[in-house]
Amino acid sequence: MKNKHIASKIYTTLVMLFLYLPIFVLIIFSFNEGKTTVWKGFSFKWYEELFRDDKIINALGNSLIIAVLASIFATVLGTAAAIGISNFKGKKRLLIQSASNIPIISPDIVMGVSLMLLFTTLGVIFNFEMGFFTVLISHICFCVPFVVLNVMPRIKRMDQSIYDAALDLGCNQWQAFYKVIIHELMPGIVSGLLMSFTYSLDDFIITYFTRGAKFQNLSIEIYSMTHRRISPKINALSALLFLAVLIVMVVINLRDRHEEKVQKKRT
Repeated sequence: MKNKHIASKIYTTLVMLFLYLPIFVLIIFSFNEGKTTVWKGFSFKWYEELFRDDKIINALGNSLIIAVLASIFATVLGTAAAIGISNFKGKKRLLIQSASNIPIISPDIVMGVSLMLLFTTLGVIFNFEMGFFTVLISHICFCVPFVVLNVMPRIKRMDQSIYDAALDLGCNQWQAFYKVIIHELMPGIVSGLLMSFTYSLDDFIITYFTRGAKFQNLSIEIYSMTHRRISPKINALSALLFLAVLIVMVVINLRDRHEEKVQKKRT
């Protein structure tokens, strides 16, 4: 039994090293003075160069705008969809919920190509080119299922009678919905919002197929940089992206733990 416990620890350690050691090496060399993998001394040189690069800053701005807008719209639509799905019963509910999970299960390239074909067809009919708005719509489409996935468990655990109780206590339908239903679903809504923001920020495949010829976001800019001589600025940029995603995931985990403690106190 003791040997199994030790083996389990060794296996977990090796998996974690395999997953995160390359990232830590990248972060370390983002502070390297030189351009090669030979350590030349500690420096913030490549971070300074990064923030002087107008192309990268513009691409970062586009990524943040798309991520913020897509996560907000996806959260509203996903929450409404989750509430709507919860009103169905039996096989209909199972069928609709399964259909909402298809974008999560299907490969990104399938969704990217299908959206590209859709926007190309609509572009011919309505005379428009792919760009900012097609990328935004695409990101909303693949973020909505993640919001539904986070909100649905909260709906299932919620006591349905509290809405009727709020109406009996004098609230109108809107007040009961906002102050009771939305309040109860808020942890799931926030988790869905943060998850949508993270997935939108680091998406590449769907953006690549729906961006058109002119629109550039961060993932596309990094991809185009790899076609040229790779600059250590990529190390600095990747380190900052990893830090941003890490902060978001820590916030999600801390919120989940806080919610678990609140639920334990209630019970």
